[in-house]
Amino acid sequence: MGGQLDEVRHGIMDTLGRITSFWGFSKIMGQLYGMLYLSAAPMTLDDMAASLEISKGNVSINIRALERWNMVRQVWVKGDRKDFYEAETDFWKIIRGVLKEREKKEFDQALAGIGRIRTKSEEILKKEKSVDTAFALDRLKKLEDFIKTMDQLVGVLLTLEDLKRNFLGIVKKK
Repeated sequence: MGGQLDEVRHGIMDTLGRITSFWGFSKIMGQLYGMLYLSAAPMTLDDMAASLEISKGNVSINIRALERWNMVRQVWVKGDRKDFYEAETDFWKIIRGVLKEREKKEFDQALAGIGRIRTKSEEILKKEKSVDTAFALDRLKKLEDFIKTMDQLVGVLLTLEDLKRNFLGIVKKK
């Protein structure tokens, strides 16, 4: 890529780097994804490290995270023994990967923690009928209900994507 196309490439890398940083991911992850997304050919870790002027180890760590979230995949290039990578371009697949990898685990941990605290609050309320304990218990129940609802919403989103994929597969066969 040259000239103005390089500007476009660097612009998307910077933009995706800011977005990933905002959402609590590594800025480098966004930059790597942007680089691979606009690359017509798969790239090696060395290529990516040279382009971003960072260590190959840093690229490797961030590429592994991107692989876990289905944002990039390793591909084979005939005649070369190096590892090559390309971007996933199906954004629904990416969202599904991020939700499965990150959000589901967080929801499960949050629900478990709140459940333990709610149970303890119920035990305290049985022993001492205080207004403060009843208030706290009410708030905990509302928080637990909200997290359960969000967890179910994530489940619905994941299910809808599976249904869409299955439906499109059936339609294509006809």
